[in-house]
Amino acid sequence: MEQAVERFISYLHNVQQKSSNTQLSYRRDLLKLVHFLESRGLTDVVNIKKEDLDAYVVYMNEQKFAAATISRNIASIKAFFHFLKEEGDIKEDASVTLKAPKIEKKMPEILTTDEVVRLLEQPSGNSPKEIRDKAMLELLYATGIRVTELITLKTGEVNLPMSFIVCKDAHKERVIPFGAAAKAALVKYLTEAREQMIEDKSSDVLFANCSGAPMSRQGFWKIIKFYSKKAGITADITPHTLRHSFAAHLVENGADLRSVQEMLGHSDISTTQIYANMNHNHIREVYAKAHPRN
Repeated sequence: MEQAVERFISYLHNVQQKSSNTQLSYRRDLLKLVHFLESRGLTDVVNIKKEDLDAYVVYMNEQKFAAATISRNIASIKAFFHFLKEEGDIKEDASVTLKAPKIEKKMPEILTTDEVVRLLEQPSGNSPKEIRDKAMLELLYATGIRVTELITLKTGEVNLPMSFIVCKDAHKERVIPFGAAAKAALVKYLTEAREQMIEDKSSDVLFANCSGAPMSRQGFWKIIKFYSKKAGITADITPHTLRHSFAAHLVENGADLRSVQEMLGHSDISTTQIYANMNHNHIREVYAKAHPRN
């Protein structure tokens, strides 16, 4: 069965052009399923029945997997079995009736404007590392891009005169503006620090780690944890917190959802709608506290 999984991953890579992270996620989910099925004596996809997949969902529930994790695994299984049927490996799709559990949508963790300012002020020194850290944090909050997009940015995708960056994925690209603070931090990094940090002088990667290699997700996660602690922020923030804060602060200050959707790269505006809901909740709280007739 592992060979069938690898064929599916190749399909995701070559035909659907899914990102590396997406491919890794599918492989991880499906190999867990394979190991479970093999423990039940099933070694060929043609012998897998609906009951076997139902048993796997029961197993995930018994193991206390989060609803979101189970939902993602079911999505991976459905995509895999659809591929197998299209390829003619199986006649019937055993995953058709699998249903994902209902996921209670939680409001994303966001920082207050004051907390963001405190965080961005932390890297204030003139060492190449602090200059780089300042540029990364400012750009992340200024644009709301994903961490993967930040660490894979190329120098040619940053337009300093016009103050925008270009983010590309397999299907589209989007242009995102940034403000004066991010521009100043980027100019300082490019003129004073980048050359000292990049080991391969021919590299066009914008940000490097302290060893001169491209920055990793884990490396940036440690950076933001370090500065949030230094800023006295008690919330358990992640790099994605700045993306959420970027969107929530824009909506709170009057930005329209379509523009925010475009900047974030959401394919469906319903994903962006959560920031408007947060703003409505905030308005209701203000009203409840301040209206004299409430």
